[in-house]
Amino acid sequence: MMNTNALPKIGIILGTNRPHRIGGDIAQWVQAHMTSPAFTTDIIDLAQVNLPFLDEPEIPAAAHYTQPHTKAWSNQVQQYAGFILLFPQYNWGYPAVLKNALDYLYREWAHKPVSTIVYGNHGGMQAEIAMRFVTSGLHMNALAVNPELVVTPEMMNAQGQFQDVNRALSRSADDMALLASAFNNVLAP
Repeated sequence: MMNTNALPKIGIILGTNRPHRIGGDIAQWVQAHMTSPAFTTDIIDLAQVNLPFLDEPEIPAAAHYTQPHTKAWSNQVQQYAGFILLFPQYNWGYPAVLKNALDYLYREWAHKPVSTIVYGNHGGMQAEIAMRFVTSGLHMNALAVNPELVVTPEMMNAQGQFQDVNRALSRSADDMALLASAFNNVLAP
């Protein structure tokens, strides 16, 4: 349940659990650029949530959760008024860890606004299209603003990390302002 005394919260779900990922830097950059007096944001790192492969005996729509990790995940998701799904494009699709986390629940996602931010060498249009089917099946309200971030090898150091994440993603700062505005519009009373 959401706390009605506080500002609505937007969960930035980091949908990758690779050991040497750049997603954490991108998530922090997104959070720093998603500012609004109308909501707050939290980063939800699926590597830390660490859900096993879906292990509930009943379908999520029944909401008869038996596993403690499912109940904890349900309680966490219920705290948010909307979500940004942030993930890399893998082979023109989305990471399994993100699909697994979404599949664990059903009612908790329904009617909440959602945007995707996909990153990769080619941006992430194909992965965004694939994820659109998933969020539609969960009855989420897709926002029109779904930035894709082109991440090129020139942006990285020898260890495969950003040389300067702010400089690398600066072209997308205006997209973050548009996304913040889109959330403002749907969360306004």
